[in-house]
Amino acid sequence: MLAQIESSLDQLSRSERKVAAFVLGDASRVLSMSIARLAQEADVSEPTVNRFCRTFSATGFPDFKLKLAQSLASGPTLMTAMVADTDAIPEIFAKLTDKAIRSVHDLKSSIDVLTLERAVDLFCQARQVAFFGMGASGSVARDAQHKFFRFNVPVVAYEDGLMQRMHAAAMKTGDLAVVISHTGRTRAMVEAATFAREAGASVLAITRSDTPLSRVATLTVSVDVDENTELYIPMMSRLMQLLVLDVLVTGVAQKRGTDFQPHLARIKHALNGTRLPD
Repeated sequence: MLAQIESSLDQLSRSERKVAAFVLGDASRVLSMSIARLAQEADVSEPTVNRFCRTFSATGFPDFKLKLAQSLASGPTLMTAMVADTDAIPEIFAKLTDKAIRSVHDLKSSIDVLTLERAVDLFCQARQVAFFGMGASGSVARDAQHKFFRFNVPVVAYEDGLMQRMHAAAMKTGDLAVVISHTGRTRAMVEAATFAREAGASVLAITRSDTPLSRVATLTVSVDVDENTELYIPMMSRLMQLLVLDVLVTGVAQKRGTDFQPHLARIKHALNGTRLPD
């Protein structure tokens, strides 16, 4: 069911895509919802929900929930919703690359560029920067540390929840905590962000819109990717987070100006002699 929905997004109407996005984003929650509640949460009408259900061979919303429950019980929960058990590598490659392209396009259409500019300003003004991430977002935090240390500002990255809490509590005004979370609902991440704010630091959240994390952050760069990471391995959400950070690091480098280029050149020069000749 989830694979069918994800592969049919381009064929759905705009209002039906809202329903699809909600189902793909929190499929297990849909099982306990009424049609009225789903329509309200997806910001559509109840007839739209019924049309959506009939598109996927269900007689109505109750039948759709039954089929969805069967799909969740038997689906390949370690892969991704769009990949079927019978898919070979060529099909897997095609589906994942198509999904990545569509996710980039959706992010480009939805992201607020003014928020990106404000995020660049936070980095440029920061006395020191701490990146917090857990799980798949932890690898994104480490990648961010690898990029941003080049700007001659103290930078750390923590995946451990206790370290995040302690570092956040020790932050000061002028510091920046960058908290990365697809769901925006991980308790440890939200609490670390709260500690950082209470300590006087600025908090930049890279997460979905309207989450507990976004509500405690100083500024949120919304990365709204339709991916249920409670059921599947994070893939597209991680790629979009990395893309946003690449945009931010490029913006910071540009804003620091040409006077900063000798510093970056020294870092590059330090790598001389570490590689074998062609």
